[in-house]
Amino acid sequence: MAGPDPFDDTSVDHEQLETELLAQDHDVESVATADIDDATARRLVDELVDADIVTLVPENCVFVHDPSGTAFDSHLQLAVFHRGWTAARDTDAEAK
Repeated sequence: MAGPDPFDDTSVDHEQLETELLAQDHDVESVATADIDDATARRLVDELVDADIVTLVPENCVFVHDPSGTAFDSHLQLAVFHRGWTAARDTDAEAK
């Protein structure tokens, strides 16, 4: 008697489905950063400056994100970075 028919084996299909479902779950959990408009970015940066999370360096025209030490010349870049940085930090904290 011959072994199982390779066309009837669905284990690969199951693994592929699991991989796709995990990717979808990850997409749902990720933070959207592309939806930051100019006004929202300015408001967030102002809040971060008030909270001493960001330092404005006027002579160099840059914002410094103090927790990471990263400098930005655009409030929009800083806002997108901070959202991603916060999401990554929160994900790391949940994993522990």
